[in-house]
Amino acid sequence: MRTTQASIAAPTSDTEGATVPQQPHGGHSVRTRSQHQRRKRIVQAAAALASRGGVEAMQMRTVAERAGVALGTLYRYFPSKMDLVVAVVGEEIDLLENSIERRPPGAATPAGRAVDVLMRATRGLMREPELADALIRSLIMAEVETPFGDRMTGLLLRVSANGLTREQASEEQLALAGSLSSIWVQELLEMLRGRRTYDQIQRRIEIAADRLLTDI
Repeated sequence: MRTTQASIAAPTSDTEGATVPQQPHGGHSVRTRSQHQRRKRIVQAAAALASRGGVEAMQMRTVAERAGVALGTLYRYFPSKMDLVVAVVGEEIDLLENSIERRPPGAATPAGRAVDVLMRATRGLMREPELADALIRSLIMAEVETPFGDRMTGLLLRVSANGLTREQASEEQLALAGSLSSIWVQELLEMLRGRRTYDQIQRRIEIAADRLLTDI
């Protein structure tokens, strides 16, 4: 994963209340594009703050100021800090999926392809260890529904089982891919705590993947 920029210039104003005409073509309005850009700006601002000071630095008012939006606007997009954390995680997974599409794993075995994806994700996250620690810890303690586990499980299924989707997978296949994803999260936490090296994580993930995904 490629983490979000460390600094983001806030715009001088936020025209959230303006009436914007509909675009005649394409089915998307200027307002819709503006909302998408504003949401992305908020998520990037939150990620930049978390990368320097963890989730504690992601104070809603500070995020709003950094993104150049009103506090009320921020709460309309993200009702709580955890909703914002989930959005940051979602963007990180988007970046990982884009990386996989551009450069698919080339290993011959399902386990090898899964290990490629998980270690690629590890390298990306560890470029910003404070952000990684903030996101992983917050997701473990999350009281809101998060897409992290399901999306990582789905990604592992696709790369290890030749495009298999969650909807097509059997209960056993879902359980196996989900278990590998959970093992990776725990190993990543151990690395963030200084109890694992990158090479140790890779070896442990390789062992787990070989056992779990041999017959997937």
